[in-house]
Amino acid sequence: MQNYQNRQKGKSPMKQYNILFLCTHNSARSVLGEALASTHPSGKFIGYSAGSTPGTSVNPIAADIAEELGMDRALLRSKSWDEFGLADSPKMDFIVTVCDNAAGEVCPFWPGQPATAHWGFPDPSQVQGTDLEKKAAFNEVKNGLKRRLDILAAMPLEKLDSMSLKEIHSKA
Repeated sequence: MQNYQNRQKGKSPMKQYNILFLCTHNSARSVLGEALASTHPSGKFIGYSAGSTPGTSVNPIAADIAEELGMDRALLRSKSWDEFGLADSPKMDFIVTVCDNAAGEVCPFWPGQPATAHWGFPDPSQVQGTDLEKKAAFNEVKNGLKRRLDILAAMPLEKLDSMSLKEIHSKA
């Protein structure tokens, strides 16, 4: 799988949890989730993202924010969630949908029965207005995802189930 093996190099020896963020086009919200998880100060997560019908590219504002967070821009690409059902793909501990469309779709089978949740956010790429207003919409999603990941990182991850993961959305 492209670039997945490189993600764990140089990471801390503590247990890390794979978390997959899903959205329909995998160009904005899910990419922000991937970047935030991968660069989270706790070091507990390896972030991934995918979509049910991926777009042709990552939204440039999402890519800029991911890079500002410290994510290697070369790792960012819109990809199908089918990649994560392959035998050589990373096994997920958590799967989080971040858009209402993806939450309503029939997801593929995820090996290992990961905990799942829906943390819905409005699509920032649909915001009309100035560049500043568009960037503000992306930052709002980034900040919301960050709050949820901070809560998740503080929980006993080895005991987390889908119900607990879903409750994070209402706490943030």
